[in-house]
Order: sequence, then C-alpha cells, then structure tokens
Amino acid sequence: MSKGALSTTRLNRMHDLMASYVERGTAPGLITLISRRGQTEVDVIGKQAIAGEPMQRDTIFRISSMTKPITAAATMILIEECKLRLDEPVDRLLPELANRQVLKRLDGPIDDTVPANRSITVRDLLTFTPGFGLLLADPRHYPVAAAAKERGVVLLPPSPKNHLAADEWIAQFGTMPLMHQPGEQWMYGTGSKLLSVLIARATGQSFESFLQERIFGPLGMKDTSFVVPAGKLDRLSTAYWTNAADGSLIFADGPADSEWSEPPPFEDGGAGLVSTIDDYHAFGQMMLGKGTLGNERILSRPSVELMMSDQLTPAQKAASVMGFGVFDREGWGFGGSVVTRRDQIAHSIGTYGWFGGFGTAWYADPKEEMTTILMTQASIASPQARALSLDFSTSAYQSIDD
Repeated sequence: MSKGALSTTRLNRMHDLMASYVERGTAPGLITLISRRGQTEVDVIGKQAIAGEPMQRDTIFRISSMTKPITAAATMILIEECKLRLDEPVDRLLPELANRQVLKRLDGPIDDTVPANRSITVRDLLTFTPGFGLLLADPRHYPVAAAAKERGVVLLPPSPKNHLAADEWIAQFGTMPLMHQPGEQWMYGTGSKLLSVLIARATGQSFESFLQERIFGPLGMKDTSFVVPAGKLDRLSTAYWTNAADGSLIFADGPADSEWSEPPPFEDGGAGLVSTIDDYHAFGQMMLGKGTLGNERILSRPSVELMMSDQLTPAQKAASVMGFGVFDREGWGFGGSVVTRRDQIAHSIGTYGWFGGFGTAWYADPKEEMTTILMTQASIASPQARALSLDFSTSAYQSIDD
C-alpha cells in the first residue's frame, strides 16, 4: 500500500530494521525523517538515554558536523550582500592569516617552512582547501599535529567548554604553519571554524546572533543553537562514544552538567550546534527549495546551486590524504559533500549533505525531491553505528513508490 510518494509497507520495513538496531543497543534511540514530494514521515524509536525517558519528536541532539552546511549557507548570505567575496583574501577581516608560512614536509619541524604561494580566500574556507585541516595521525610523528593540539587549535573530541575564545583561537592558529599550500588539497574541518570568526567580524555581531536573525528565526528553527537553555535540558539526549572494537556505549555528555548547557567561549561553525529533526528539516527543505521555505527566501537559487555543486578539481581530490573515502563517489561543495557517481540505491547524482560524528546525518536529493535525516546520540566510531547509518539511507530509498 502507498500514501503516494512513499510506500507504507516499505516504511514499515524500515521501521523494523531501525528498531532492531535500538534493540541490539547500537544506540539507545533514534529518529528518522523522510520527506518527498509533499509527504513527510517521521519515526521515533527508543529512549533519550540508556534507561532514560522515551525519545520524543522534539528531542534535541548534538548535530556536530551537520553544523557545517549551515555555516556555509550563512557565508553565502554575506557573499550575496557583497560583504564578502568568494575569491578575496581573508586577510582583510582575519589579519592573523596574512603572510602564511607552509611546511616543506608534512612530517617536518614546524619551523621548516616556505612562504605561501598566495593568500587564503573565502572560497578556500568553503571548500576546505585553506591548507590546514584535521590530521588523523600520531602527533609523535607529525610535529604540526602535536603543536596544534598543544596550542588548542585542534580539539578532539569536541569540548565546547574547553575551547579557546574566538580571538584567542585564531591568534593561536596564526602562529601555526599551514600543512599545504592554499588551494592545493582538501583537508577536513578547519575551514568551517575559520568561517565562524570571519562571519562574526564581517557582520559586527556574534555568529549565533547572525544565524538566529538570518536563518534560524526565518525558518522557525526554534531549538537550534550553540547552547541548550535550562528550560529545554530535559529534551537534550545523552550522547555516547562507541567502542570501535565491540560497539558498546560509553557516556560522553548528558543533560546534567552538559557542555552545551552554557554559552560556549567559541561558537563553532564546524561542529557546535544542537538541533531537532524538525528544525533541521526546515533547513533541508530550504536548500531543496533552492533557497526558499514557504514565504521566506534565505538564499537565491544560484547560490544554493553553487553550494550543492562539486567544487574540487581532480588534482585537489588526488592530493587529499583524508577524504573519509568520499572521493570514490562524492566531491565537495560548500560545507557538504556532493554525490558525483551513483553506485548504490541511496543518493542520486547531485545529492548534497553531510553527517555528524555523534550519529546524525542529512542529505537533500534534488532529483528525487527528497530529504532524509537520521538523528541518534551514539558516535559513528564503531562498525555497528556506521552500518545503522548506511541501512537508514538504503531503507529510505527503497521506500520510494513510483
């Protein structure tokens, strides 16, 4: 049987599969959302915490790297208003990034450098090609990784309360050499953090207030923020790390004394936001609607199309040492991945989106006019957690009924 765009029978099949992951303890609970051509289906399963309260549709999740597409959209607002330009150097607003030095060798001493060939641009930050990013390697073998950790430039795992304030963080970043020449290769993450500071300086207001004024308020995203106020803490899910060996859950952060219960010293556009499934659906529908939701226009159609287009050259992809495997079938737009080769049921060519390290994922598929969102509170460090996310994507697409 079918309601139209999605098959009821196949949605029930997806529910049973998702519930089996909760029953096995892969995550205490989860929420799924599929929206296609006017039909939206939401499924709420399990609990907000192990032995906790039942999961609710308005449960709040730490969306981690799903913050990045929102930061990119905020940047595009300022580009449309000519307050920023894609190919201008960021030095005007981020003088800490002027006159960069670049390592001669990635594993070499941090003072063994050459001058950068050019300045870092806004485009570099959006495409994650500023020459600096996450290096998943033993710091003992990479002095630049050790120095980044020591100076608070890279903070893993995410810890809002322990993050340096924005001006202090970028001052410390300014003491670091780049790992690669600007524009040379894709490196994950740092571009979004730098955009947080850039947007605040370009607007003369906090990053949070700009997001609330220009994106969250107009889209009705009432629970999306860098902080969970006291009156909403009962809706904040408990977050867990997953043991990579056996998939067991390890407490990471809960409503009581949560790191997200106080305004952070750094409003991190890379991984700092919390949100709900309906809030993020509003953002996703805006992107799928080419910049509009209802009567609200956040961005122009050309801006959204640019964001959702693969921006990386073959040379940038080939040089990248860490791509999460995405470059086999995906490229990178502004703040999110873009599917470039279809080799599985899920995700048409042109699908745009990204996932969060605490077990969330969002994708917008223009061809199918479809948005999919998964919210869990267990990190993707284990094979079981990654299988959950993959099975959600497959199950969402097998439910298409035309």
